[in-house]
Amino acid sequence: MLLRLACLTMPNAFAALRPLPSSGRDKDVEVLALRHQLAVLERQLQGCPCR
Repeated sequence: MLLRLACLTMPNAFAALRPLPSSGRDKDVEVLALRHQLAVLERQLQGCPCR
């Protein structure tokens, strides 16, 4: 469980270190990536017995 938590938080930690996207295309790509991450997390939650 701890390893899974570390795997989920590491990309966010590295994202905080990089500069903000400057062009519109970079922002579009980032929005698409975040939507994908959200969809994956929602699918994982649907299978979670804790709900």
